[in-house]
Amino acid sequence: MLSDAGIEHTVHPAQVDDGELIPSEAVNADQWVVSLAYLKATSTCRTIEDEEFGGQIVIIGADTVCVQDGQIIGQPEDREHARQIIDQMQDATHEVVTGVAMIDPASGRRELFVDRSVVTVGPIADAEIELYLESGKWKGKAGAYNITERRAAGWPIDFSGDESSIVGLPLARVIDRLAAFELD
Repeated sequence: MLSDAGIEHTVHPAQVDDGELIPSEAVNADQWVVSLAYLKATSTCRTIEDEEFGGQIVIIGADTVCVQDGQIIGQPEDREHARQIIDQMQDATHEVVTGVAMIDPASGRRELFVDRSVVTVGPIADAEIELYLESGKWKGKAGAYNITERRAAGWPIDFSGDESSIVGLPLARVIDRLAAFELD
């Protein structure tokens, strides 16, 4: 998404295990995603050298969950769990909550925010769900799906909010905040 927006970047996966750091039942969804985003960003800050980028960098960490009926739904643990999540979400509405942390390692400046969207999933044929589960595309996806990919596949999904946020990074808000960092 950043490349499509013309933003030069390098991916440095954070050495953070989302599920083990903060028990989701200890905090609300907003607190959970923004905390994990911040932990990911600070983890990456510790693993890179400023000189590598001439001191002109902003580290971005993000985390996304779905929330349905007050329950936080993260990534499926396995195929059966993915099936349960999809079954739970069809013919229903859920929220997608994405937390973002942006850090300038040189100045210490940081921005933290949460973006929310509402997603409604219609009925999905069992055969279609089985094909999807066999593909493995549910792995690593909050709520066991990628909205752009599933809508392109014809799944009955409507939403209000920013589609890029549902995918995992609210691009318009990130670009707006990047400008505020005043990088050369």
